[in-house]
Amino acid sequence: MFFTYLRRELRRRRKAALVVASGLALGIALVIIVSSVSSGMSKAQDKVLESLYGLGTDMTVTKAAAAPGSTTDRPRFQFDAKDSDDDATQSTDRVMVQGFQTLASTTVGKVGGQTGVADAVGGLSLTVMKVDGQFKRGEFKQEGGTAQGGGRGGPGGGTTQPQGEVQGGGASFDVNSYTVYGTDVTKQDLGPLTSSKITAGRTFKTTETDAEVAVVDAAYAKEKKLSTGKTVTIHGTEFTIVGVSTADSGDAAANLYIPLQQAQTLSGSKDKVTTVYVKAADSQQIDSVKSAIQKNVTGTTVTTSADLADTVSGSLSTASDLASSVGKWLSIAVLIAAFLVAGLLTSSAVSRRVREFGTLKALGWKSGRVTRQVIGEALVNGLMGGVLGIAAGLAGAYAVTAVSPTLTAQLGSSGGGGARGGMMGGPGRQTASKALDIALTAPVSLSIILIAVGLAVAGGLIAGAFGGWRASRLRPADALRRVE
Repeated sequence: MFFTYLRRELRRRRKAALVVASGLALGIALVIIVSSVSSGMSKAQDKVLESLYGLGTDMTVTKAAAAPGSTTDRPRFQFDAKDSDDDATQSTDRVMVQGFQTLASTTVGKVGGQTGVADAVGGLSLTVMKVDGQFKRGEFKQEGGTAQGGGRGGPGGGTTQPQGEVQGGGASFDVNSYTVYGTDVTKQDLGPLTSSKITAGRTFKTTETDAEVAVVDAAYAKEKKLSTGKTVTIHGTEFTIVGVSTADSGDAAANLYIPLQQAQTLSGSKDKVTTVYVKAADSQQIDSVKSAIQKNVTGTTVTTSADLADTVSGSLSTASDLASSVGKWLSIAVLIAAFLVAGLLTSSAVSRRVREFGTLKALGWKSGRVTRQVIGEALVNGLMGGVLGIAAGLAGAYAVTAVSPTLTAQLGSSGGGGARGGMMGGPGRQTASKALDIALTAPVSLSIILIAVGLAVAGGLIAGAFGGWRASRLRPADALRRVE
C-alpha cells in the first residue's frame, strides 16, 4: 500500500516534485563542481611542487639560515691576460654552492634514522658562473668597489655579474650561468631528478658514484645543442652526457645532473650536501616527523610541502583561495537555501492536502503512517534531486576539464632554510623569475559522488521532516471543515 500510494502521489504531483528536486539539484551540482575544481587545483599545485623537489619527497632538510651579513664567501674570477697591447681572449668559470649553506653528509644518516622516516637522500645544488671575453691592459673599476687587474687588464675578483668599466684598457665579455645538481646515484627514486623522465639515452648507473658522466635537461640541451655522447666541461673536468631528461611539469630542477661525489669535488665541498630529501613512512605523520628532525638534528631547517605550498602565488593561488573560501561558503549557502525551500514547499504541499490526509485519518490511518508517507515522498524527491545534481555536477566538471583553463604559478621565497634561493633546497631555484603554466582539470572522485548522495538523502529527510511535522498536526475534523 505504501509504495502504491507513493507512486500515485508522485505521478499526480510531478510539477511540485520537480521544483523540489531542482532546488536540491542546484546545490548538489555546485558542491560537486567546487569540490572537483578544488581537487584539480590541489593537483596543479602538487605539479608545481614536484617540479621543484621531485616525486616522493615529503619534506626537505637544509641548514638553518645564517645571520644577515655573515656570509663572506664571494666568487672570484682569475684571468691570465698577457702583458701586451693585443686583445686576449679568455674563459674562466667558478663553481659555487647555491646559497653558500652546506650540511655535513653525515646529516643524511641522522635524518634517515629518525622515527617515521622511510628514506633520506642528500644532494648538492651548484651554480656555475662562466665568463668569456677579451681583455686589455688596464684597471677594471667595479660599481661599489674596485678590482685591480695589476696591469693585466682583468678583474682579480668581483661579483658574479661584474658591472663597471676598464680604465686605461678595454674589455668585452659575457657572463653566463647554469645550474648543476649533484645526485646520489645509488638512490635515484628520491629528489629533484624524479620529476623528470629520461627521454634519450639512460640515467645514472648505481656504480657511477664518481664517474664523469652527466644527464642534461632537454630544454638546456636544445639551447646549447647538446645530446647523448657529447661532452660538457665544468671547471676543467669533462663530463660525457649519457642521458637527456624532460621535466614532467614546469622547469627542470637543474640544467645538468652529475654524481654527488663529482659535485662535491668540483665545488670543494667534500662530504657536504645542501639538501636532505626525506620520505615519510606515513603521510599522516609528516608533522611528527618534522618535529623529531627539528629536535634531534640541530642547526637545520625542515620544510614540508605544505610549507612550500603557502609560497605559491599567481592565478593558481588566487583561484585556489576563491574555491576554498568563496566557493565553499557559496556552496553551503545554496545548500541551506535549497534545503529550506524544499522543506517549505513540502510543508505547503501538505497544507493543500488537508482534506486528503484528514480523510485518511478518518478511515483509520494513524498519524505515524501519514508522516511516513510524507517523508517517503520527500525522500524520493531528494533522491531525484541527487540524480539531477550529480548529472549537472559531472557535466560542469567535464566542461572545466575540456576547456582546461591555464593558470600561472610562481614560487616566492618562504624566508626560511639555508639555501634561501632554493626554497626547499631544490636546485636551480635561486629566483622565481619564471612562472609555470598549469592546465586546470576538475577530477571527480568517488568520495565526491558519495557526498552528493548523502546530501540528497539529507535534503529529502529535511523536507520530509517539515512535511511530516505538518501532517502529524492534522486531525479528521480538519477534513470536515475543509469540506464545509
